[in-house]
Amino acid sequence: NLNKVLNTGKVNFFQMRLKKYPFKQKILIGKKIKKICKKNNVKFIVNDNFNLAIKVKADGCHMGQLDGSIKIAKKKLKNKILGVTCHNSKILANNAIKNKVSYLAFGSFFKSKLKPNARKANLDILKWAKKNIKKPIVAIGGINNLNYNRLIKSGANYIAISSFIWDNPKLKPELAIRKFK
Repeated sequence: NLNKVLNTGKVNFFQMRLKKYPFKQKILIGKKIKKICKKNNVKFIVNDNFNLAIKVKADGCHMGQLDGSIKIAKKKLKNKILGVTCHNSKILANNAIKNKVSYLAFGSFFKSKLKPNARKANLDILKWAKKNIKKPIVAIGGINNLNYNRLIKSGANYIAISSFIWDNPKLKPELAIRKFK
């Protein structure tokens, strides 16, 4: 139950990540999620597709490196949140900064069920980003209640968690999220 998870007070942003759904269905789902997010004072971010983010009146969009032009997304989203995955790359991070994104995401830091073939990142990129980037930094990839702390200590302002919350065989989502301090 999304409402129970967002009602924990531990979630600042919720990202809708629906890869295998038709666009029209994503719109319907997105509009429902937007209402739940708004009710719980959580920012709603759409993954991959800035046109979908606009359509469902999301608070913003998160883009991977293959999800289209950051420049065009920034222009179309106007003053909404735009985040970009930079993997383990200072070059991608600097490009994102030039394009005036709202936040940068680095990772995958750990093995992830969601993206088993994701490029690995190391903690040095977070340390570099903390020193050199004045935008919020998000750590992504295989994060759970036992490994997130070192990401925060290395410079991440936020952590993105998926599988530990939604695909946890031992814990319901709202209990899994309560494992984080």
